[in-house]
Amino acid sequence: MKLHELQPDPESRSKRKRIGRGVGSGFGKTAGRGTKGHNSRSGGGVRPGFEGGQMPIHRRLPKRGFCNIFRKNFAIVNLRDLNAFEDGSLVDEKALVQAGLVRGRRDGIKVLGQGEIEKALTLRVDRISRGAREKIEASGGSVEVI
Repeated sequence: MKLHELQPDPESRSKRKRIGRGVGSGFGKTAGRGTKGHNSRSGGGVRPGFEGGQMPIHRRLPKRGFCNIFRKNFAIVNLRDLNAFEDGSLVDEKALVQAGLVRGRRDGIKVLGQGEIEKALTLRVDRISRGAREKIEASGGSVEVI
């Protein structure tokens, strides 16, 4: 049997219910919507979140917290991830995106000191933690904050 030969059992798929197609269908005239009322009309029915006039849950629950609109969102890279680069290479935004360690720039790139680094790299990033800087310089690399 091949993929193009696959098909469901003849009785396993029920036919679509064709409503509003005359008296003989059993769903003629009002097409299963009953008579009159909001739901029988085209475009009728209540909006999402409507609870029959009761105060909806999204209005009953209190608002909490604070959202800082000036917050900066940095792309995070750890030292252990930088071992993927060649010894002595320049690691900047372009190189990190190409290696798949960073998807996009966001508000900048920050290097954190989790893990160890065995290679001497030249880093050109927006921010770097103190621990990460010390580890890079100890391995013979250098850091340039742009």
